[in-house]
Amino acid sequence: MLDGGESEAYMESSGARLRTPRAAGTAGIVFAVLLAAAIVLMRIAIPSGDVAGAVIDPSARWAVRLALEIVPFAGIFFLWFMGALRAHAGEAEDRFVSTVFLGSGFVFVATTFVAAAAAGTVLHEGTQTGFGRDYAYTVMSTYAMRMAAVFVFATSSIGHRLGIFPRPLALLGYLTGLVLIVIGSGVPWSELILPVWALIVGIHILRVGMR
Repeated sequence: MLDGGESEAYMESSGARLRTPRAAGTAGIVFAVLLAAAIVLMRIAIPSGDVAGAVIDPSARWAVRLALEIVPFAGIFFLWFMGALRAHAGEAEDRFVSTVFLGSGFVFVATTFVAAAAAGTVLHEGTQTGFGRDYAYTVMSTYAMRMAAVFVFATSSIGHRLGIFPRPLALLGYLTGLVLIVIGSGVPWSELILPVWALIVGIHILRVGMR
C-alpha cells in the first residue's frame, strides 16, 4: 500500500507520462503544419525553385513575407517537439544517439532561422539577384535539410529501439532522411517530405498517448 505522499508522487508521475506523449504529438503536428505552410508560400512566390536567381513578382511578395513570419513559430514548436520526444524516451535512450538527436535538431533550427533571415533580401525592391539569396539557398539546401535528415535518422533510431515507433514508421523515417540528405531542397517541393514525416509521427504519438 502507498501512503499519502507516495500516492501523490505516483499520481504526479503518471500524469506527467500521460501529458508528455500528447505534448510531443501536438507539437509535431503544429510544427508540420507551420513548416508546410511556409514552404508552400515560398513556392507560390518562387514556383521554379530557383531561389538564388529568382525574380519575385511584386504581387507575390506577400507570400514571402508571410512565410518568413511563420518560420520562427515553426522553429519554436520544433524545439517543443524535440523536448517532448526526449522526455517521452526517458532515461532509457542511448546517449550517443541522443547527442546526435539534440545536436542535429539545434543546428537545423539555427540554420533555418539564418536562411529565413537571409531570404528576406528578396523583399527589397529592385533586387534581382544578390549574395543574400545565394546565401539563403545554400544554407537551406546544403545545411538545414541535411541536419533535418540527421535528426530524422536519430529520431527513428531512438523510436524504434525503445518501441515507441513501429517498424513501418521507423522505415519511413529512414527513407525520409535518405531523401533529405541526398536531394536536400534541390528538387522543388521535395522539402515537404519533412513536415509530412513530422505530421505522421505527431499523429502516431498522439494516438498512442490517448490510449
